[in-house]
Amino acid sequence: MRTRVVLDAPSNLGLRPPAPGTVPGVYKLAGALREQRIVQRLGALEGGVVVPPRYDRGDWREGDGVFNAAALAAYTVKLADRVEHHVRAGEFPVVLGGDCSIQLGASLALRRLGRYGLVAVDASADFRHPGNSDRIGAAGGEEIALGTGRGQDDLTDLEGLKPYLRDEDVRLVGNRDAFQDDLAELRALKIPVVTVGDLRAWGADALARATAQSFETPELDGFWLHLDADVLDPSVMPAVDSPDPDGLRPDELVSLLRPLLASPHCVGLNVTIYDPDLDPDGTAGALLTDVVVSAFAQS
Repeated sequence: MRTRVVLDAPSNLGLRPPAPGTVPGVYKLAGALREQRIVQRLGALEGGVVVPPRYDRGDWREGDGVFNAAALAAYTVKLADRVEHHVRAGEFPVVLGGDCSIQLGASLALRRLGRYGLVAVDASADFRHPGNSDRIGAAGGEEIALGTGRGQDDLTDLEGLKPYLRDEDVRLVGNRDAFQDDLAELRALKIPVVTVGDLRAWGADALARATAQSFETPELDGFWLHLDADVLDPSVMPAVDSPDPDGLRPDELVSLLRPLLASPHCVGLNVTIYDPDLDPDGTAGALLTDVVVSAFAQS
């Protein structure tokens, strides 16, 4: 078994404020999961924290591109340094976010090392970019587009390594069936998308095994696994910024994650978007921790 290392990336730089004068509470995700003893339950080493810059959109206005862009770029490089260190050491980093923009740190780290793929387990595609939207701004809903080289160069071409991910190396799993219009572009680009309905038709375990096997090619060095808590149905995970209906059940998510984490080609995991401010009794955070620990149980 590879040595697991839990690393905190408590950045909320990629989300819009939930209300005027407030900041997104996802920066508390790591602390909440640690309160559930995730480090001990995973038998993991302590990886510490990558402290993010202050959340400050300044005088940003719609049409100005991605907000917090300079802070996001600096944080992406800083997080990439830490992820790269652990992957080079043969360790398995478990990165506790944060919003989904932390995925850029993992993608940049792996781009430095070679050619890696990404499995994004998420309710939405996070593929908003200037070619399909006039509402660019929140990188937490744009990280797959940015990672594949779509968007402003100060985020897509760090260290001259654009793109961090090739379209054909990305797999999207768990998108809501209601988002079909948003998925048409991805399918035209031949980026595989598996909706909740698809997953139930094929079976989570079988789908995950086939997905992991798709990375077993000489051209690829491995893949990263990205988990957005909003892939779960809001009946069990209401503590996210976009609690869209008709998501996965916890048992389905565990069945999906297990074969992916067990694959020798999987080199790390992000956990994102759970917001403890929206979970006053901690029930959703306890569930998310249980899901992650159970998913690792046989890996």
